[in-house]
Amino acid sequence: MTAESARPAHGTTPTGCTTGQPPAPVTGIYLVTDRHLTGERGLLSTVDAAVLGGVTTVQYREKRWSAEDQLRDIERLAEVIDGRATLLINDRLDVAIAARKLDIRLDGVHLGQGDAAVREARDALGPDAIVGLTANTSAHLAAVAALPVGTVDYLGIGVIRPTSTKPDHPPALGVAGFAALAASTPLPAVAIGGIRPDDVAPLRDAGAAAIALVSAICAAPDPTLTARGLAAAWHTASASTRKAHA
Repeated sequence: MTAESARPAHGTTPTGCTTGQPPAPVTGIYLVTDRHLTGERGLLSTVDAAVLGGVTTVQYREKRWSAEDQLRDIERLAEVIDGRATLLINDRLDVAIAARKLDIRLDGVHLGQGDAAVREARDALGPDAIVGLTANTSAHLAAVAALPVGTVDYLGIGVIRPTSTKPDHPPALGVAGFAALAASTPLPAVAIGGIRPDDVAPLRDAGAAAIALVSAICAAPDPTLTARGLAAAWHTASASTRKAHA
């Protein structure tokens, strides 16, 4: 198995040295990768096209690949993204640590409830990295609230609708369920799981800090056009929300 061919890691200089700045916010349209869904177009071309269309965060998620292949992918994705979007890796704290040692421009990691501890991730990556955590229940949120402030930067809350990209997902929350969980935490909440383009505005209005999508972008015939439409829906909903509260 071979790998295919970022913005600078937040708080780093071009050489990867940390500056101690706080992590940049995760907001807007957030792409979670699935190489299989990209087809002949491939992972790198799909990410490049999606970022061109307005994706602001890319989470690399390829769980079946070896650490070596994932590291190679991260290096090539960082080159392709070239400062235009935030780059995170799913689950593999070990790969994130290796990437930073090699001065690869990786912004941080997103962890699931069964992945490496977020305290370990924060200690290993430092205060300038972005550390995201999946949280699907009030019990998860209570556990996060007990952590030291600054351990976690944002929460991934879902699934919103049933999705085939994660067959072992918990029961779908729907927009109302997402809104209830998002309102009960001070951390930014990223909505994820089975999201359709027409869900973007309702989820933004429900308190989403970002909208994470997999198949809607990875399997799209034109990822740039799709991302552009999603970004437009995001910004329209944001403007409407601000106007309603003015």
